[in-house]
Amino acid sequence: MVTKGERVQSKNILGKTVVSKAGKTFGIVGDIIFETKTGELIYIVLKNPTPYAMNFDLQKDEKGRLQIPFSAVVAIGDYVLVAEEDIL
Repeated sequence: MVTKGERVQSKNILGKTVVSKAGKTFGIVGDIIFETKTGELIYIVLKNPTPYAMNFDLQKDEKGRLQIPFSAVVAIGDYVLVAEEDIL
């Protein structure tokens, strides 16, 4: 499991299910947005967002897809674990 601050390759994030610490599903990681100069991950773009994810006031990309701030990611393992309190 990868925790905050550790390096992770994008191929290890894409396609993973995004869940909250409470076990609520947000959707699947469809893409990532990063700062090209620094390589810092900024957003996870959701593919197939769940109705639960739609309840949040998440930013959208130019295609209207929901984005979760990467700062809300707690850990990456079998799932991408996010802290709901960091999304709000």
